[in-house]
Formats: sequence, C-alpha cells, structure tokens
Amino acid sequence: MKYPFLLCVWMVLIFSCAPVPPFLTKSVPAAPDYSKSSSWAALPDRTDLADRSPNPDFPDLQATSQVDIFFLHPTILLNYKVKDWNGDLDDAKLNKEVDESTILYQSSAFNGSGKVYAPRYRQAHYRSFFTEDKASAKQALDLAYEDVKAAFEFYLKNYNQGRPIIIAAHSQGTLHARRLIKEYFDNKPLQNKLVVAYLVGWPILKNEFASIPPCENPEQTGCFCTWRSFKHGYTPEKALIGDSIAVTNPLSWRMDGLPAPKSLNEGMIARNFEKILPQRADAQEQNGVLWVHKPKFPGSFFFRRKNYHIADYNLFYINLRKNAQHRVDLFWK
Repeated sequence: MKYPFLLCVWMVLIFSCAPVPPFLTKSVPAAPDYSKSSSWAALPDRTDLADRSPNPDFPDLQATSQVDIFFLHPTILLNYKVKDWNGDLDDAKLNKEVDESTILYQSSAFNGSGKVYAPRYRQAHYRSFFTEDKASAKQALDLAYEDVKAAFEFYLKNYNQGRPIIIAAHSQGTLHARRLIKEYFDNKPLQNKLVVAYLVGWPILKNEFASIPPCENPEQTGCFCTWRSFKHGYTPEKALIGDSIAVTNPLSWRMDGLPAPKSLNEGMIARNFEKILPQRADAQEQNGVLWVHKPKFPGSFFFRRKNYHIADYNLFYINLRKNAQHRVDLFWK
C-alpha cells in the first residue's frame, strides 16, 4: 500500500484472498491521479479559493514564497443518502462543497506564509467516526490515507523543490496528517524541513511523536500546534480528554493553561469571509480541550451548540495567519 499501483494490487488481493469487507461491496471510487490539476483543491500556480484574502492588509504571497503549505481538509462528506464509505473525486458537487468551505475558510489562512497545496482525496464518510462497523470504518480511513500519502509523494517529487514545509489540517485531515508526520518527518531527514504543523480538531498526545514536540511558545519551530474548541465550561463526554492531550492556545500560542482574553483575538471569520470580526473570542486550555466563551457574530443568537469544532480555524483566523508567517520568519533565521 505504498503508491497508487500497489494500492490497486492490495485491492485485488482483498477481493481474491479474503472476505469482502462491507464497504467494498459498494462502489469504490477511482484512485486520484495527482499529475492532474483536477485532483487538487488548491495549487499555487492557478486561481482557486485558497488564494482569497478577507482584507487587502493580508495579501496572497504564494507567488514569492519560499515555503510550502501541505493542507489536508476535514470531512465534508456528510450526506447520509450517500451509501459509499469514501468520497468520489469525480463528484462535482462534493468538490464544490470542499472548495467553498474548508479551502476558502481554512487553507486561505496560509497564503501569506507559503504556497498552498491541498489534495483532494477519497475522504471517509462522516459515518466512519460513529459506526459500530469498526472494520469498515478503518478500511475507509485507510483508503483515504493512501490518497493523502500518494499526494504527498507526488508533491515531494514534483512540486516541493527542497522548500521548507508547513503541515496544516483539520479533523479527518488531522487524523491523516498525524500519520503522515510519523511516516515522513518524525526522526526522518525531512524533519529538518518542518517549519510547524497545525494539527487542529483532533486529539493529539503531548508525546505523540518521538522527536517533534508540541509548540510551547509563539517563537518555536519544528513543533506542532493543536486544539479542539468547545464552549467555556463544557467538558465533552465522548471525546478524548485529559492532561496527556496537547492543547495550544491560539491566542497566546502557549500551553500554560492561562486564559487569553478576547482582546488578543485579532479577528475571526464568520459566514461573510470578507468581514474580519476582532475581539470576539477568548481561549483557555482546560483538561485537554480549548474553552471559548460564546462569540458574538451575525446570527450568533441561533448558535446553540457547545462543540465549536466546525469553527476551530474561523475563531482564530487572523491570529493563525500571523502566527504561521511569524514562524516562517523565525525558521529562516
């Protein structure tokens, strides 16, 4: 299961040598060809939604950047009418949903610090995280990771040209990014090229990696930042919590457990991408999660959920953008 060719071999072996797993009894989408531009949600040499900026004060600098961003999007395949376990890259509607959500509102935060590469991949369906059919869910996630791995291999060979790398991801993307970092960076020569990893929306242990530590201050490089956002005072019952989970405060960029007031928040992004909303959300590390008092934004009166997962990036968009730029500057020094 190293490359697309071997993935095909693996699929043949499954069909011929073992009982067919439940999700493989349905259609399995064709593997992506990463030599095709259509297999990427964002590339720096073309116009896409990763190029957008909410304000002229934060220009897209990809054309001149000497750093790369490898961005892995979260789960967008949420439709329960879809019976397959993995998304189809030929699904124009799904691709549009990916582009107009995570690529615009998340990956664009990095176009001031690097060239944004965001592969499309056969993402595992949302049900994979809740089903009792754990075997099928695992195979769906493994299939998604094989695409991520193939995309990264193609990126290294054809795009990177030896530039430093920022790994950025959210939710399912972070699950795959964690695996990617262990395989390609942790105690590997490529670790020297890692500026920072933003592993957001998934629990990451403080000792997750053998030689890549969590970032403990805003000046550190070669480390990882991670958080999961919840309403202040709420402790999720079904989420992994505790002191062993790393949490970076995205306002102070520290792990000291101290509250960071909303006055430090330079801008969140809500539905209107072009309107920056400063000083709307605070942040505090607590028991393996990030607590945030309910922010105010247009329509926030109707926002009742206690899990702010969907807004992990949006709540701290400008702070994240500036932090990535800052760490790139420090990496060169």
